[in-house]
Amino acid sequence: MSNLVSEKIDYLKAGVNRDEADRLVGRIEKLAKRTHVRLGTRVKSTVGGYAALFSQSGSAPLIAATTDGVGTKLKLAFRLNVHHTVGIDLVAMSVNDLLCVGAQPLFFLDYFATGKLDSEQAASVIEGIVEGCSQAGCVLVGGETAEMPDFYQSGEYDLAGFAVGQVSKNAVLPKKQVLPGDVIIGIGSSGFHSNGYSLLRKWIPEGESGESIARKLLTPTKIYVDSCMPLIKRDWVNGLAHITGSGFLNVPRISSKVSYQIRLPKLSELPSVFKWVKQVSQLSLGELAQTFNMGIGMVIVADKKNEKKILAQLAKSGEKAWVLGKVVSSRSKVCEVTVANEDEEVTLKY
Repeated sequence: MSNLVSEKIDYLKAGVNRDEADRLVGRIEKLAKRTHVRLGTRVKSTVGGYAALFSQSGSAPLIAATTDGVGTKLKLAFRLNVHHTVGIDLVAMSVNDLLCVGAQPLFFLDYFATGKLDSEQAASVIEGIVEGCSQAGCVLVGGETAEMPDFYQSGEYDLAGFAVGQVSKNAVLPKKQVLPGDVIIGIGSSGFHSNGYSLLRKWIPEGESGESIARKLLTPTKIYVDSCMPLIKRDWVNGLAHITGSGFLNVPRISSKVSYQIRLPKLSELPSVFKWVKQVSQLSLGELAQTFNMGIGMVIVADKKNEKKILAQLAKSGEKAWVLGKVVSSRSKVCEVTVANEDEEVTLKY
């Protein structure tokens, strides 16, 4: 493991401006509404949620659609010349979002863009996408390959993915009855998944130790379809939060009318890369908890009466899971997420 970095680097210094991104989302939402003139009444959920929901006729299930990428985690794939794992990441980031609206993934499309096409490299990426689709139980129905000379550096590429699913109208998540007293359960992550890599890469040292860390950080994002869909179908879940960009500030996307108290698992129970980040980052818990998943890839909010059944089903699915805390009443009009670990506690305002 490496020594402490010489300078404290946070997400903004690493080049990622979350405030500017939030402002853009607000503008996109207003612009997108201009397209609702003809079919707007059939749009049930749109910009800002985990997935958009679109109504078909009659009692047919709602269509759910979402899109995402892999981000600068790709830089590690280029560094190590390992390309199949990022294909799994690409599928995971979208299908996990579909789960948060209660949707079963149906099919997936990809976009692969590069400066000069290397068929072996591209095939390795697609192999990973196929593996991700297999894990998610969905079908790869097509995509686009773009060769763009002079646009990307030699050997580099970018990826985007698009997932479509369906959910019956009475099964849409989150439910309206997210209430104080509900239990919060966390499902373990495989690592940092595909968020925070613009910052993580700043801490990777040179040499063999750096190569070892880079390989651990390339661990693909866990896909939660097989573990979460049985819970959704049994009606045990009030809300799901995929812990991606902005870390635990994703939890209020379940409901911002309440607040949340969360205690993270011990570092000894998590993948070793989380201990490494604590050692090298010099960041406070507040900064870490609104940047990384901290070992929790998916958060479940459920009635307390369903706690034991959910934990038993997750264990049956092979997942490591913890009771993290509970939903509480908001002390003010602001939704708060209190996050604690072994050393400190911080309150994040949504």
